[in-house]
Amino acid sequence: MTAFRIAPAVADAFPDTLIALVTATGLNGREPWPATATALDDLEQRLADGSWQPADETDPRIEAWHTAYRSFGTNPRRVRPSVDALGRRMTKKGTLPRINPAVDSYNAVSVRHGLPAGAFDLDHVTGEVQIRHADGTEEFTPLGEPGTVENPRPGEIVYADTTGVLTRHWNHRDAHRTRVTEDSTHVTFVLETLHAPRDGHLLRTAAEELRGLLLPHTAQARVRYLTP
Repeated sequence: MTAFRIAPAVADAFPDTLIALVTATGLNGREPWPATATALDDLEQRLADGSWQPADETDPRIEAWHTAYRSFGTNPRRVRPSVDALGRRMTKKGTLPRINPAVDSYNAVSVRHGLPAGAFDLDHVTGEVQIRHADGTEEFTPLGEPGTVENPRPGEIVYADTTGVLTRHWNHRDAHRTRVTEDSTHVTFVLETLHAPRDGHLLRTAAEELRGLLLPHTAQARVRYLTP
């Protein structure tokens, strides 16, 4: 099983971090996922009728990520945390994007609970994954831009394996190499909070909700928790 670790410097800077790792083995992304389709439709209907709306940057869950981004030199209103960008997109368009069932599942859980989420195809991860500060020499190819190579700024927090960077600005954008497709069969999904004492119960609820969406379409889905 791929190891995930929080580097000591990141742990010291964000001691209340709690990350849920939901790992699915034998995933089938080429069959219908009716529960995920229902979850997406339900959120969109609730937004349309005014009974719910995504968390925005005034919400403590999002505000915490804005503060974190500023601490490592990223302007969160230009480069937004994934959950913030997803919620803003949904508020504007009234819908969530449909990518593939696995990605749609974590998007629905992310925006519903106001928590950043992402995923890595473990068949394309090399070595262990660390959440650490970039040193400026690493390379990152953004999702959907296979011909592009970026270098994260020194001090920027990233997910990285032994080959390169898997996310920029902690959770702003994922890498093309480890993207989840319909053919991905071994995937770790990630849900995050910076304030476990306040939001840890919410994270655990979200992780179990995501696991529930995955279970009918995978041989096994396990939840682990990563702390400093």
